[in-house]
Amino acid sequence: MQRMTSVTIVTGGSRGIGAATCRLLAKAGHRVAVGYRSDHAAARAVVAGLETESIAVRVDTTDSASVRDLFDTAERELGRITGLVNNAGVGSPAGPFTELSEQDLRHVVDVNLIGYVLCAQQAARRGVAAIVNVSSAAATLGSPNEYVHYAATKAATDTLTVGLARELGPRGIRVNTVSPGIIHTGFHAGIGDPDRPNRLASRSPMGRSGRPEEVAAAIVWLLGDEASYVNGANLRVSGGL
Repeated sequence: MQRMTSVTIVTGGSRGIGAATCRLLAKAGHRVAVGYRSDHAAARAVVAGLETESIAVRVDTTDSASVRDLFDTAERELGRITGLVNNAGVGSPAGPFTELSEQDLRHVVDVNLIGYVLCAQQAARRGVAAIVNVSSAAATLGSPNEYVHYAATKAATDTLTVGLARELGPRGIRVNTVSPGIIHTGFHAGIGDPDRPNRLASRSPMGRSGRPEEVAAAIVWLLGDEASYVNGANLRVSGGL
């Protein structure tokens, strides 16, 4: 019996954890659709380095039509979609909660929560085998004085995973979460604190911040056959935080 080819969509796939995940998925034999918002050159560079048939697709995950186009394109170019990595996320300038602007709040909620829901809807409608939502250790730490609103969207992601795992499990769709801690990615520069992974490394019981590849390994495992009975789980990749 011939094994079905794995075709996985990774949103936010042009950088950081997303790009590392695309690389590991390709090494595991997945065809990969690299979803990206604006940096076409970075997305193309990721695709060029992958070992399997892959494509880059521009997508605004907050727009349902754009999300549908992403899935349609991936299906047309690569074959039946078997997995989704919900990874596209944003932060905003770190600071006290009282200084948070409404514009930043709405943008973070739109991308980190609404975007995840819209992508998960398309994945569920097409009967994928597995969905992995990328959350954050911030969901349980709260991130006071930095980005409470971001942490709140990640707590919502954790709840989304639990609900979808129970609703979609009977349909053969597994839904799980990976919760990274402080990881060396461009996220920190985006919130105005590029040296944050080095500055806060001592907070971790392991004495260091994490690498994108370490988070990617957890994501790829959850998408694979080895995790066939894992559903509704939250795998924390945070060095003990």
